Amino acid sequence: MKKALIITGSIFLFIILVLIAIPFFFKDKILARIDQEIAASVNAQVYYDYDKVSLSLLRRFPNVSATIREFGIRGNEPFENDTLMHLNSLQVDVNLRSVLFDDYPELSGIHLLGGSMYIKVLEDGRANYDIAVDTGDEATAEPSEFRMGINLIEVKDLNFVYDDREMDFFMALANVDMDGEGDFTLDVYDLYADARADIVRVDYEGVNYLQHKRFKGDTKINVDMNQMRFAFSDGDFRLNDFNFDMTGWLAMPTDAIEMDLAFGGKDNSFRSILSLVPGIYNENFQGLQTSGTMDFAGFVRGVYDEQNMPSFEMSLKVEDGMFQYPDLPRPVSDVNMEMLVRNSTSDVDNTQVQIPVFRMNFGQNPVSGRLAVDNLRTYDMDGQLKGSLNLEELTSIFPIEGTELRGTLSVDATAKGRYDSATNRIPAINATMNLRNGFVRNAEYPAPIENLQVHTSIVNNTGNMDDLQVDISQFGFDLEGESISGNMKVSHLKQLNWDGSLHGTVDLGKMMAIFPMENVIMEGKIRADIDTKGRYVDVEAGRYDRVDTRGDVEIMNLYYTDLDLPQGVRIKNAQADFSPNSINLRNFDARLGQSPVTASGSLSNYIAYAMSQDQVLKGQLDIKSPKFDVNEWMTGDDETQDTASLSVIELPRNIDFAMTVAVDEVLYDNLVLQNARGRMALRDGVLSLQDVATQTLGGQVTFNGTYDSRDIKAPSFDMNFKVDAVSIQEAFASLNTVQAFAPIAQNVKGNFNTNFALSGDLGPNMMPVLSSLDGSGLIKIIQAAVEDSRLIQGITSLTQLRDTQSINFRDVVLSTKIEDGRLLVSPFTVRLWDYETSIEGSTGFDGTINYLLNMKVPAGRFGGQVNNLLSTISGAGAGAESTIIPVAINLGGSYQNPRFNLAGGNSIENLLTQAVRSRVDAERGRVEDQIQQVQADVVEQYRAKEDSLKNELKQKADMARDSVRREADRQVEEAKNKAANEARNLLRRGLGNFAPTKKDTSDRSNP
Repeated sequence: MKKALIITGSIFLFIILVLIAIPFFFKDKILARIDQEIAASVNAQVYYDYDKVSLSLLRRFPNVSATIREFGIRGNEPFENDTLMHLNSLQVDVNLRSVLFDDYPELSGIHLLGGSMYIKVLEDGRANYDIAVDTGDEATAEPSEFRMGINLIEVKDLNFVYDDREMDFFMALANVDMDGEGDFTLDVYDLYADARADIVRVDYEGVNYLQHKRFKGDTKINVDMNQMRFAFSDGDFRLNDFNFDMTGWLAMPTDAIEMDLAFGGKDNSFRSILSLVPGIYNENFQGLQTSGTMDFAGFVRGVYDEQNMPSFEMSLKVEDGMFQYPDLPRPVSDVNMEMLVRNSTSDVDNTQVQIPVFRMNFGQNPVSGRLAVDNLRTYDMDGQLKGSLNLEELTSIFPIEGTELRGTLSVDATAKGRYDSATNRIPAINATMNLRNGFVRNAEYPAPIENLQVHTSIVNNTGNMDDLQVDISQFGFDLEGESISGNMKVSHLKQLNWDGSLHGTVDLGKMMAIFPMENVIMEGKIRADIDTKGRYVDVEAGRYDRVDTRGDVEIMNLYYTDLDLPQGVRIKNAQADFSPNSINLRNFDARLGQSPVTASGSLSNYIAYAMSQDQVLKGQLDIKSPKFDVNEWMTGDDETQDTASLSVIELPRNIDFAMTVAVDEVLYDNLVLQNARGRMALRDGVLSLQDVATQTLGGQVTFNGTYDSRDIKAPSFDMNFKVDAVSIQEAFASLNTVQAFAPIAQNVKGNFNTNFALSGDLGPNMMPVLSSLDGSGLIKIIQAAVEDSRLIQGITSLTQLRDTQSINFRDVVLSTKIEDGRLLVSPFTVRLWDYETSIEGSTGFDGTINYLLNMKVPAGRFGGQVNNLLSTISGAGAGAESTIIPVAINLGGSYQNPRFNLAGGNSIENLLTQAVRSRVDAERGRVEDQIQQVQADVVEQYRAKEDSLKNELKQKADMARDSVRREADRQVEEAKNKAANEARNLLRRGLGNFAPTKKDTSDRSNP
């Protein structure tokens, strides 16, 4: 018996070892199959770590489970910066027998364990999940090498974002868990699905519908893939503590969605509906005392497509509801509400909203109302809201830690009629809202806001829009001995008559302590004494003499910073007085970031600008600063000032300012501009510079031109520069255009003057796009010396000339222009090492150079080469050493790696021999003619090559501009991604604010 047990145990142990070992023997074969299928079917970047792949036969025998850690899919253009999926662990179950013995492996299960998924659809309908390889004609497409035998899909702890910009729909889910079981190989099967998720937010067409909710669903779905029909039964769903079921079906036989779904509350109470109310479903919800009943039901039936909406109905009824927070003495009681929302047509504008009953008691304060809306087109309505709240009682009903409230808030409003802007109709309204003897004190700042008064009435007895009157007859409060008060009355909406005032002082720091705002720092005081009365029709017509706005405003020690303005703005003092025509800025003493600024001037058209989006604010300003750091406003990071971090400055298009500027020192990129003076004008998003002069780079520079930011993806500039006595080496060190187009300046010591016109595009880093530049001008080199240059070394090595260690220039004038990103230098003549030399050529933005040097060198300057050659040429006399040798040098390659050769394939020896023999055999005049002919031939050959280079570089320039445009598009797209990224960051940081704090895990099986 013992022997049999040992044999049996040994066999069992052997089987276990075989099951463990088999996957390792066939690991390479299995992974090769997976890689082969990915390459054949996925048009995206798939990444995973081969060394982190494990195989097992024990998890789901007889399937082999391949577990891939850190698996991800990243899209191709235009989604190259979006990760479609990143999984901590991807487990794929494959039938072992099909891998070892069949032609096609059979996929039987998929497990997504931890990670994130980001689905993105662009405005044009392109989606980042569309990654299947295009096989062309479906009829001839080869079948996949995987067979589908899936019966299990498992998702655990996945964060999911769906960002559909075509539909203007956004959804972010966290901690998604889902188990789906069924025979997915059949055309008709039952899918048993169990899903859970935390809803971060759901938005549609800019409206937020759900935020910070927990969802759970457990249902059976009958799937008919032939009809694309999905039938729901035995469903159990929960949103926070709100339970409901759903039955019916949904089908997609065409592009339209057909549906017949019914839903209703399930085992709910008043407590269930409370869990959906923002602010109530928090850490105190578990201890909330509730009573009352709730009934909920509805349906959705019909077709959903671009033209149609399904009909729907939803009803909600609450009776005798009550809730009371633990440890607080007063409840909200007698909560009764009936609501019916329905639409029996396919037009959503025919939706009806009926709330015939709405009432509740906040402690001893009743609030009641009703509302009926016949449709969403003309909004025929009949509504009422009435109630009075004791604010001190509210703190005994709701947990408001650290805040003390007092005062009485009352509202009494009725509205009946139709809203129709086409016929100038609104409902008849009679509404009053009053806050009396208000008092607010926050534990963070114990000084209270006292005597808070707001008295408002809205009246329209006729239904005519022009008869509407809004009267804020009193507004004001006191804060530590400082008070502010005001009033405003608005009537006749077409003419927009107003009559109001604002008087007093407010301490912003104290207000922020009482009502804090996240990531915002604000302090300082604002004093205002303003009275205003007028009609907007007079503002539109420019009849400012009929608008009576007078008074003054003073800002004292104001400081403001937030996430979008990390540099911060500090206004030590600003004073302005108002008249109907203008605001006169008497004083403005501020620090913008680290830059001190003072200003004075006036603003006009300010009333129209404040009341209408299409009006322009006009002004005349005089601005002064001892030092202004432009870099600080071109990057969001104070610690990084390199050009890679700079970003485009977008100028407002509704401002028309004329400015005089006087700044002692300006920092821009790595330039320091001293004593900058001039005039600037900002109009329609274009900044114009007029005679802006500054001292920089060791000389004087004057600017005239424009910076145009109207196309934020391709901002441009058009400038004229007048440069006097600027250092060549400093210009090279500070200007990327000089580095690109005149790299030899690195080895030149001296100064230059120029009058140069330059235009082009600016990249996303506010640097000129070299490939886009166009310009022309004269450059005068006053005096310069070229030393330690590769060009000099190359010419010396090629020609073996003596005394060529350096080159000196004086009063050389160059005629240049830039076309398609290439600097063209017209022919000019200089004395190069005392040799008459004609130079012309070009430098490309890509660093390529192409120059021709036509030199006239006396034969004797070639040293020992001449003596040897003269002795071999019969008839050569002593004068042969003075024979002029035409030396033409082609200079190509790049400045850092130049290439030198003699034009026409000549050698120095040939040139010397030909020139000396010509001297012996011909008259001097004929020699000069021959030299000129040789040089002309060389120039013709050079220019033919130059034309070819221009064409090549133009293609590169077009490609470079396209690349810059794509980068600008990418950055604009990133700006649009901000909301999605914020949601994704929130998911990554973890979500602990879904409440209640004590998480229900009784039916969750997290790994």
